[in-house]
Amino acid sequence: MAAQASKKGIWSWMLFDWAGQPFHTLVITFIFAPYFVSTLFSDQATGQSTWAFLIGFAGILVAISAPFLGAAADRSGLRKPWVLGFGALFVAGSVGLWWAVPGSESLIWVYVAFIAAFIGAEFMIIFTNSMLPDLVARKDIGRLSGSGWALGYAGGVLILLVYLAFISTAPGSDTTLIGISPILGLDPALGEPARASGPISALWFVVFAIPFFLFTPDSRSTAARPVKKTGGLRETIAKIRQYPQLWMFFLSSMLYRDGLVVLYSFGAIYSAGVLGWGSFELGIFGIAAAIAGALGAWGGGWVDGRRGPMPVVQFSITMLLLVSIAVLMITRESVLFFPVGPDSAAPDIAFFICGAVIGAAGGAMQASSRTLVVLFVDGKIPMTEAFGIYAMAGKATAFIGPILVGVVTFLTSSQRAGISPVVALFLFGILLLWAAKKRAAQDT
Repeated sequence: MAAQASKKGIWSWMLFDWAGQPFHTLVITFIFAPYFVSTLFSDQATGQSTWAFLIGFAGILVAISAPFLGAAADRSGLRKPWVLGFGALFVAGSVGLWWAVPGSESLIWVYVAFIAAFIGAEFMIIFTNSMLPDLVARKDIGRLSGSGWALGYAGGVLILLVYLAFISTAPGSDTTLIGISPILGLDPALGEPARASGPISALWFVVFAIPFFLFTPDSRSTAARPVKKTGGLRETIAKIRQYPQLWMFFLSSMLYRDGLVVLYSFGAIYSAGVLGWGSFELGIFGIAAAIAGALGAWGGGWVDGRRGPMPVVQFSITMLLLVSIAVLMITRESVLFFPVGPDSAAPDIAFFICGAVIGAAGGAMQASSRTLVVLFVDGKIPMTEAFGIYAMAGKATAFIGPILVGVVTFLTSSQRAGISPVVALFLFGILLLWAAKKRAAQDT
């Protein structure tokens, strides 16, 4: 086992979650995605289905290549060069989102930029996650994972506050929350505050990822071997087949993480389309969800460190299942089937509560799922390869979920009906996780 990292190295690894969070907060969830859906297309149903297909296609590319890259990294023994390479791809793609100009004749280069940024972000996570077992003792992995996610969410809160204070205009006003015009002369009429979310995410990453490359140790296996042309994927899959609890867990994670992708990717889009929220309301909503996510990740890590990751993940999935059903029953006309008046704030309050639950449960689930990978695969398959399979597992249905959303939205022309597949994803995910847990208990 590699020597444990210094405190500076551990904090630098945690800061990487902070560095990458604005892309997920600003672009994937609260700012760019609703702008993309509501402004760049003639109707929001078409925009939602297009966004869904983009995420789905990018997910397919990650699913195909993740295990091979994980195997290659395990053989070379180093992760930082891979993080640096995909970081450059992420930065280039994020900057390219600036060209999502309203009324453009073609959005093909915006599509390419988004896919590049998405792939870069996903692959960076694979390699930084795989470093987790080398940084601290096994008993501290859950707490470190939860603390990293919590720090990432804190970064999301800060970037949203900055966005509301200096970039986004308040409802019915041409000034921001603090009463100034958007900085750098950004023109809301041209969508520039929303388009700037990509370059801002890239700049934030470049600044705050530096400590990771300087101080976090990158262990090299003394038995590193050259990469075979056939790769190690076939061997890894053969090993997984020897342990039923492994493939049950990976299949379970496919489903419940895909459900979370749908909630994160389309929750803000749904609220913008169904409740009529603008970027300012979405920013406030994002801050509330991110704060809840930070608390959930920290609290989940605390429970993880004492009782293990399994109860944290199971409880989180259950809460996400229930809140997904609740979200489908919130419209401007009713809340949980109870009619409300046209000027009622009840739908907004209810959706804010649902967003807080999604943030808290999602933060805890993602943090403890990293610990679950270590728990299930430790001593069975190489760790980076395992996280490559874990990423593939997430993306193997992460394209199915958004594509289902796209298909259902296209067929029904309803944003509300479009996100209904999320309920089934969480339900089958928790059932499979229970089966994996039971099988693992039998084999011990």
